[in-house]
Parts: sequence; structure tokens; C-alpha cells
Amino acid sequence: MARPIKPTPILTGKDAERFIEYISTPHPEPREVIERARQSYELAKRNSPNCDFFL
Repeated sequence: MARPIKPTPILTGKDAERFIEYISTPHPEPREVIERARQSYELAKRNSPNCDFFL
């Protein structure tokens, strides 16, 4: 039997401000990460051409 999940604490004050600033600032991924994701996508697409995800 699974344990209950504790509620997520609510951010307030400076923590909330830092979080908002962090998520609103884009953090570009390195080219290697993007290329690896593209290759994984192409491999999955090739192996399952009829999957709704790729339509």
C-alpha cells in the first residue's frame, strides 16, 4: 500500500520572489541535450510509425 503524499508547501516572501524569477527566466539547454532528444524522438518515431503521438 502506498504512503500518502504530503501537501506541497506554499512559497511566500523572498522564496516566492526567487522562484517566480527563476521560472520566468529561460534556461537554454546545451546543443548536445537537444540533439540527443531529437535522436531519441526520431528513433521512437521510426519504431512506432502508427502511434498517435507522432501524427
